[in-house]
Amino acid sequence: VQGMSFIAAVLILNLDTADAFIAFANLLNKPCQMAFFRVDHSLMLTYFAAFEVFFEENLPKLFAHFKKNSLTPDIYLIDSGSSRCTVSRCLWTWRVGDNEEFLFRTALGLLRLYQDVLTTMDFIHMAQFLTRLPDLIPAEQLFQHISAVHMTSRNRKWAQVLQALTEQKKSAARQSGAEVLS
Repeated sequence: VQGMSFIAAVLILNLDTADAFIAFANLLNKPCQMAFFRVDHSLMLTYFAAFEVFFEENLPKLFAHFKKNSLTPDIYLIDSGSSRCTVSRCLWTWRVGDNEEFLFRTALGLLRLYQDVLTTMDFIHMAQFLTRLPDLIPAEQLFQHISAVHMTSRNRKWAQVLQALTEQKKSAARQSGAEVLS
């Protein structure tokens, strides 16, 4: 993910080379970050599905608008290489050391912050906006929106939803493998 270069730069500027490398490796040594760094498509889809569970729960009108316009998380949660702040770069830059739940909670906070403008846009304009967020994002407002995001769905927390989706995917893979053998 292109946004990682900003984190690496901060580490190199503040630590000696070996410590910067170790700190950066430790940041990457998490399942979510590795899935996106390695472009593990199957695992990325599981994270996107979990994200959508909480997106629909927290922002149902915006979620429906995204669905109606076929705007999927892979379009706006992955950095396409632009030099401006995208959702993924902001997630890497803000609080990258936190758990993966906070990364997705931050994405939902960004969507919540801009939901009024996003609901007036079509697919092209939404995709452009989300891949080129404004240069100055009002931090205090953003953190208020992040705080308002609930990471519980049907009495299940982020990790439980992610685990259930992972198990569903494994079960489906086993079942399709059994069908191929028969």
